[in-house]
Amino acid sequence: MRSTCAHRGGWSARTRGEARCRDCGTVRFTDYGALRPPGLPHVATPPRRTAVAADRAAAQQMSRIPRRTGRWWLSSVT
Repeated sequence: MRSTCAHRGGWSARTRGEARCRDCGTVRFTDYGALRPPGLPHVATPPRRTAVAADRAAAQQMSRIPRRTGRWWLSSVT
């Protein structure tokens, strides 16, 4: 729903990080703390054997993909 209020009545802070227009009641968020929690993120590195197993599984999957032996770009389309 679209509001035609220009919010000239000002903003009243009701709670931390939230303000409301005094005229229409539109909520405006002034703080956004959900971007990243404080502190550095935990580094998640898989063990070496898990990485090697994933590489092997990917190579096996690639080897199962059928390859075209014909050269489709040389064929003539009429």
